[in-house]
Formats: sequence, structure tokens, C-alpha cells
Amino acid sequence: MTAIEAVLPFWLDRPDQETIQIALTAAQTGFDSLWIGEMATYDAFALATAIGVQAPGLALKIGPLAIGVRGPVTLALGVSTVASLTGSRVDIALGASSPVIVAGWHNRPWAHHVTVMRETIECLRPMLDGTRVDYAGRHVASHGFRLRTPVPETRIALGAFGSGMLRLAARRADEVVLNLASPARVAEVRSLLDDAATDRPPPRLTVWVPVAVDPGAAAHAQLAGQVAVYLAPPGYGEMFAALGFGDLVAKARAGAPRRALAAEIPLELLDGVGALGSAERIAARLRSYREAGADCVAVVPATAEDPGARATLAAIAEGDRS
Repeated sequence: MTAIEAVLPFWLDRPDQETIQIALTAAQTGFDSLWIGEMATYDAFALATAIGVQAPGLALKIGPLAIGVRGPVTLALGVSTVASLTGSRVDIALGASSPVIVAGWHNRPWAHHVTVMRETIECLRPMLDGTRVDYAGRHVASHGFRLRTPVPETRIALGAFGSGMLRLAARRADEVVLNLASPARVAEVRSLLDDAATDRPPPRLTVWVPVAVDPGAAAHAQLAGQVAVYLAPPGYGEMFAALGFGDLVAKARAGAPRRALAAEIPLELLDGVGALGSAERIAARLRSYREAGADCVAVVPATAEDPGARATLAAIAEGDRS
């Protein structure tokens, strides 16, 4: 049976502290796992620790985190810290992120993504197992570090779009996570992963799906504001263009302001990568992702008209049990 998990959204129009409410609601309504990403609010490991202390038993999946920003030692320390202080199961997800975040915000190189990702995973896995690491790649290296509190059960997920990163994920990752993807895109990725995983079982495939129950204008605006952020970055832009919205991608890459882009995003685009409408329609939409080959659907709840995502997460949990 396809798993259902929850994702902490970082809506630009909501208070930062709402993430704690959403996490507690996810735990209270029966979700087993919660994805915790990172944007411009909280440090992901610090937030995961706060959530794990308040919601014992909830598995925490941290990321995707940019490999250009954190190296293997920092990642291993973060996972070990959260697991040790909370007693929770902790998995980690990695991604290339975008030039705006890696080069712009952090002043780090944004290049050689597939090689850096492969080397990061090769260096990180033995660290999580508790091995004293002596690793030297072209772009990633660490010598002499050993994690004092190993977390060998931690799984490594990879946020991927391009074929090179997906092929790497098929060979090296435990899980692949897609964000803002259509069912057709999920089917393409499922096929690629199955074909590329020639000497091992293919990794688990998870898709993050924005969800809004009976959304009104405020929820539509909230979703559009977030999608507008993803129109320009490599990988995302190509996916939206393939869905028929290349004109918006071109405007985004030409430097159009986010607010202006959000105002032009039609409902059809939101519906193409999300699950909107009645509880029954949402359940059917989530089934379409499962039928396309997703092993897990992770819901990203809109909160503009549902503070703390209480009604949305309860409806999804109830629908999954029925």
C-alpha cells in the first residue's frame, strides 16, 4: 500500500511558528512521518529537534538540504543530534537546490551537482554508520572524523529532476523525492529509476503534493505565491514548461517579480501539480500519483484558510483509513 506522509510547508504569507502547529497536527491525526525542509525561517535540524521533543514517535525526514551548503560532517552531526535528543527515527534528504540559494545566499559554488552529490553520499554513509572516515573525492573530502553517536538506520533520500541525478539516485539513494510534479512526471521518473537500478532494488519514490480542501481565493493565492518561486530554477522550470506553461517560465527567468508571476499563475497549473477540491477529489488525485508509480505521497497542506492545517490533514488521514 502506498504510504501517506506530511510535509511542513513554508508559506510566505504565514507566521513561522505555524510549522509547529502543523507538525503536532500531523502527529495527532496519525501521520507516521513528517518532512522538514529549510528555506528562510528555521534551521532544519533545530526545527526537527523542537518537533521531535513535542511529538515523540513521529519519524522525521529532514531536507532536501543543499549539498553545496552543508558538507558530510555537518549533515552527519545534524542527523545524529536530532536522533539522540529526540529518540525519533531520522532520515536525511539531499538536493542540488538552486543558484539563488547556494551561490546567492550562501556564496558557495553551484556546480558539478551529480559528482558532488555522489561524493557526498559516498562520504556520508560510512559517517552515519560510525566509521572513522578517510575520503577524498574531486569536490568532497573528509579525513579522520568519526561520529560519536552513529545512526546507521538513517536512510538517504535525493531530491532530483534531471536524468543524471535520477540515474545517480537509482544507484546510490534509498529514496527519491519529487516536488511539484504531475502524475505523468511521476510515471516517467518511476520508469527511469526502474531501468537504471540494474544491480539493486530501485529506490522508494516519494512525491510532494500541495493539497487544499475546497480552496478559496486565499488558498489559491498562497499556492500560486509558492509555485512562483519555482518557475525559474533549473529542473523545475523545464517541468512547468512541459506542462504547457513555458511562457511563465520564460518570464521568471527574465527576472519578472515573484508577485507579478503569482498573479498570472492559473488554477490549471496549480491543479496540474497538486490536489485541490473536495475531500473525494483529493483522494482520487492522490490515487493517481500512486497509480503512476509513487511509493509514497507526501502532502503539503495549504493553510491560508485552514490555520495549522487541522481540517486538511484530518480529512486526508480519514480518507486514507477509509
